[in-house]
Amino acid sequence: MGKLVRIAGTLMIVAGVGALAWAFTVWKWEDPFTATLNYFDQRQLAQTFDRRLEEGRPAGTAASTVDLAGALERSAVEWRRSLKRGDPVARLRIPRLGLKGIVVNGTDHDSLERGPGRYLGSAMPGEGELVYIAGHRTTYGAPFSGIDKLRKGDRVFLQLPYATFEYAITGHRIVAATDTSVLVSRGHEQLELQACHPRFFATHRYIAYAELVGVLPEPEIANALAG
Repeated sequence: MGKLVRIAGTLMIVAGVGALAWAFTVWKWEDPFTATLNYFDQRQLAQTFDRRLEEGRPAGTAASTVDLAGALERSAVEWRRSLKRGDPVARLRIPRLGLKGIVVNGTDHDSLERGPGRYLGSAMPGEGELVYIAGHRTTYGAPFSGIDKLRKGDRVFLQLPYATFEYAITGHRIVAATDTSVLVSRGHEQLELQACHPRFFATHRYIAYAELVGVLPEPEIANALAG
C-alpha cells in the first residue's frame, strides 16, 4: 500500500511540474498546438488574399475618378460588401511586434481562431470611420501577444486590394470587457487594435489607438487619378 502511495505521489509531482512547465510555455510564448492550427489557416488565407490582390481593385472605382478620398471610399465600400464572415480582409504588418499576418472578416470565435478579426460593425480602411481589429494574446498564433509593447509613433500597415494604409499609434486604454463605447466611430478614420487584458483573462480589453498618416493607392487608382 505504501508503495502505491509513493507512486501516486510521484505521478502527482510529475503532473504538477508538467502543468507548470506548460503554463510557463504559454505565458512566455504561446500555445503551440493552437499556433500550429493557426499557421495553416493563415497560409490558406494568405493564398486566397493574394489571389484577390491579383484580381485587382473592387469594381466600384470608376476610371474617371478624380479625387483620392472618394475613390478609396467607394473601393472600401465595395470591398466590404464583397466579403463574407471569415474571409481574408487585409494583410496586417506591425514592425514593432514583428507581426505580419492576414486579418479576417469577423470577431466571432471561429474567425479569431484563424487570425486577427475586423469587427463587422466597423468600417474598412478608406471609409473615414473607425476600423476595429481584435486578436488573441495567448492562443491561435497570439497575434496581439505584445500589444502592450506598442508605443506612440509605432507604425501599423494594412494592405488591401485598393490601397495600403499606414497608421501611427497614438496611445492606449484599458477598459472593461462590457464597455462598448470603444466600438463607436468618432467620425474620422481611426484604427483600434484590441486584445484581452490581462493575459489569460477576459475581464478587460487593451485598446491601442492609431491615426491614419499615409495612403499608397494601388496602381489602377493611382493611374486614374493621374489621368
